[in-house]
Amino acid sequence: MKKITIIATVLVIGSLIFTGCKKDFLDVNVDPKAASIDQVQVEYLINNSITQAQMDPHIAERVFVLYWKIASRQYRGNGSLAWADYDDGWSSDYYSYLSGWLKDATLAVNVADDKITKGINPEYNKNLKQVARIWRAYLMSEFADNFGPMPIDGFQGKNPEFKDVKTVYYFILDELKDAVAQMDLNVTAPDEMKKFDRVYGFDFNKWIKYANSMRMRLAMRLSEVDPSKAQSEFEAAASTGAFITTWDDAFKAKEQPGWDALTGVMSREWNTQALSATLNNIYIGLGGIPSQEQLPANLHDYIKPADYMGIRYENHFPTFTNDPSAGFWFDGLPYAIDPRAYKAFIIPGWFDNPDFCYYPSWTQDAYNTQRDLLDDNGNVLTTINAAFTWNAAALGDWGTKTGKNKVSTYLGANPRMTMKFRRSDSERVFFGPWETYFLIAEAAVRGWSAPMNAQTAYEEGIKASFDYWGLTAYLQQYLESESYNRVGTSVKWSHTTPPPQSVAMNYVDGYTGQAGVWNMEFPKNNLYSGTSNDHLVKIITQKYLAQFPWLPLEAWNDHRRLGLPFFENPSVENPITTLPDLNQGNCKTSSVKFFPQRLKYPSSLSNSNPDGYNQAIQMLGGPDEILTPLWWAKKNP
Repeated sequence: MKKITIIATVLVIGSLIFTGCKKDFLDVNVDPKAASIDQVQVEYLINNSITQAQMDPHIAERVFVLYWKIASRQYRGNGSLAWADYDDGWSSDYYSYLSGWLKDATLAVNVADDKITKGINPEYNKNLKQVARIWRAYLMSEFADNFGPMPIDGFQGKNPEFKDVKTVYYFILDELKDAVAQMDLNVTAPDEMKKFDRVYGFDFNKWIKYANSMRMRLAMRLSEVDPSKAQSEFEAAASTGAFITTWDDAFKAKEQPGWDALTGVMSREWNTQALSATLNNIYIGLGGIPSQEQLPANLHDYIKPADYMGIRYENHFPTFTNDPSAGFWFDGLPYAIDPRAYKAFIIPGWFDNPDFCYYPSWTQDAYNTQRDLLDDNGNVLTTINAAFTWNAAALGDWGTKTGKNKVSTYLGANPRMTMKFRRSDSERVFFGPWETYFLIAEAAVRGWSAPMNAQTAYEEGIKASFDYWGLTAYLQQYLESESYNRVGTSVKWSHTTPPPQSVAMNYVDGYTGQAGVWNMEFPKNNLYSGTSNDHLVKIITQKYLAQFPWLPLEAWNDHRRLGLPFFENPSVENPITTLPDLNQGNCKTSSVKFFPQRLKYPSSLSNSNPDGYNQAIQMLGGPDEILTPLWWAKKNP
C-alpha cells in the first residue's frame, strides 16, 4: 500500500518538480508527468521543497511580513495579528503552500527508502533520506508553531490523523536525533548532485550541525512546559559539539530578483516596513554608543541630549498604552542608540544614504517629510518636518487622534527598513550562528550542562550579530555599557541592577511651547516574573535584535514562550473588538490575552477534512482562535 501511495504521489507531483523551478533541475529524456518511482531523484524533491519554502512574493507578503513580522513587532504594521485578527484567505494559502513543501519532503524520505531497498545508489540515498528528514523536521515545527496540532504521518495524499503539539514535538526531536545518528560522513555527494542543495551543497557535516542546532532550538521551546525533556534534549544535542557557530555554517539561501520562490520575502514595495515602537524602545540607549560616533558630521546638529524626551502632543498621539514613549514626537535623533538601529532602519530625509528605501518607486512619498497635525476642526495646527527625526508610531486604535495626525504613520516621516533587505539580493537566513550562542547562554543560565558559560555564549552571540552588520568596531564599548534602554535593560553581563521606577526627562509642550520635566516610567513586564535587567532578559533582548529581520517567527516564538522581550500593548483610545480583554483600565499591564498566540486553521481544512479539523481542535485545548495559547507557550498571567 505504501508503494502505491508513493507512486501515485510521484505522478501528481512530478510535473511540479520539473516545471516549478525548471532552470534549477537537470534535463531528463522522459516525460516528467509519466515519471516512475525509479526516475524521480530524491535530490530533486529536496531541492523543490527547500526552494519553494523560501516563499514566493504572494505567500511571503502574507505570512512572513503581515503575519510573522507584525506578530513579532519587527514591523510596525497595524491590525492583522497585532490585534489578534487574521485573514482566512491568507491562512488558507499558507496552509496549502506549507502542506506542499511537506509533501515534497515526505516524498523524498519515501522515495529514498524505496531506492535503498532496491539498491539504487544506497550509500548517498541513505544520507539524502536523513537530509530530507532534517528539513521535514523544520517544516513540521513551522506548521506546529503557527497552527498547533498537526499530522505526523500525513502529506501522503490522504486525510491524516492529527496529533497534539507535545506528540509532534517529541516526534520532531526524535527525528532529528535519529537522522544525525544515521548520517554516514564517509559518504560524499557527487559533484553533479550538489547544485540540488542550494543551502549546503549536500555537505553532510553542515546538515548535521543544522540538525543539532535546530534540536537545541526546539528543545528550548519546551523549557516552560516540559523542562526535564527540554533539558535532556538540549544537553544531548549540545554535547555533540557539532552545531552552527559560524556564518559559513548558517542555514541560508540566496535570494534573486523576480517573481518566484527565490524572490526576496520583503521585496513588495507597498509594505512600508516601518520601525516599530517595540524595536525603538529596545534600541534607544542600549549599548550607550553615542549617535555622534555613528553618524556623519552633517547630521550631528540633529542629535538631542540624553535627557530629552521630545515634544508632547497628547491630543494627537495615543496614550492608553504602556509604551514609555507614548504621547511624544521626537524632533531629532537620539543621543545614543544600539548601532544596529541605523543599519537596519534609515533616518527619514537621509536621501543620499545608499540604503535609503525609496519604495514605492511609483510615488514620491518616501521623499516627502513634511506633514500636518490638525485641530478638532480639521485646520492645520502645526506642520512637522520629520527629516532627521527618529520616531515609531504605537500600534492600536487611536480613535479621533488618527484623523488629526497626518505624520506618525506616513511612510516618508518614519525610519524604514534599509534597502539592503528589499532588493532580493541578500541571503534569507533560517538559522544564524548568533542563535546557537544565545540558546547556549539561556541553557547555562537555567543550570543545564552547556558547552560554554553563559556570559561567554551571550557575548559571542552579540559578536556574531555585530559581525553580520559590520559593526565590530563598536563591540567592546557596547559589551561594557551599563546604559538602560527605554524598557530598563542594559548590555553588560555583570550589570543586573534594575532600573529606577522612573527617570526625569526634559520635554516641550507641543501646544504651549513651554519646557517641562517628564518622569518617564520604565514599563513593568507582567508576562515575566524576573526583573527587566536580569540575565535571561539580556539574552532574549539580544537574541531578538540579532534575529531581525530574517527570523520573525522565532522572535514571536520567544515572546509566546517567555513574554520576552517587552512588547507594549496596542493603544486603546477606542476598544479593539478582537482584543476584548484589553481596555483603558488595564492598558498599563501586560497579559497573554493582549497578544496573538497562533494562527486559526483555515476554513479550507474544516471543509475538506472535518474529522481532522475536529481532532485538531480537541487537541488544541481551547477554541480555534488567535488568542488560544499553544501547548508550549506561556499561559499566565
